[in-house]
Amino acid sequence: LLDSDFGRLSKLLEALEIADNTIIFFTSDNGPHREGGADPDFFDSNGPLRGIKRDLYDGGIRVPMIVRWPGKVKPGSVSNFVWAFWDFAPTAAEIAGTSMPGEIDGQSIVPTLLGKDQREHEYLYWEFHERAFKQGVRFGEWKGVRNDLDKPIEIYHVTEDLGEEKNLAEEKPDLVEKVKGWFESARTESEHWPVKKG
Repeated sequence: LLDSDFGRLSKLLEALEIADNTIIFFTSDNGPHREGGADPDFFDSNGPLRGIKRDLYDGGIRVPMIVRWPGKVKPGSVSNFVWAFWDFAPTAAEIAGTSMPGEIDGQSIVPTLLGKDQREHEYLYWEFHERAFKQGVRFGEWKGVRNDLDKPIEIYHVTEDLGEEKNLAEEKPDLVEKVKGWFESARTESEHWPVKKG
């Protein structure tokens, strides 16, 4: 379906004679889910990744992206640059030739799209409030996850342990402390998103 629908969209843009002046971003907002009777195991939807939608393991939050930008993004090129959805708005703003109002966490990924060097985030932070208060942080090749306020912080070397199977928290107490600090400093208190124990 993806190939045929992406092809249909591309053909429509060509028929409208706007294909060379249109950028396509195709991605997803989360990993596979169990809602509505879906079975993520049936098609091995997340491959070797651990977790599903609403988990902060990569199976829940890591998604692919395809970008078609004629004359800018080299066809068939691949990037392993780690970014998050909050980078999309500054990216779109740069492409449109404008700037973002105020200060936000995101950064433009236009340099990556153009095959240039890109400044990496110091870390990327997530939190979920469904089922329990969960926090996750990705920094370089490492990831920290806490599945509730009273649960211990888990540490994974995600480039060597794609499935996040080997928790290295006991071996890396310095990383546990670093992640704990980010969990405290990255979060913005909100009456709309109160922290509750699961």
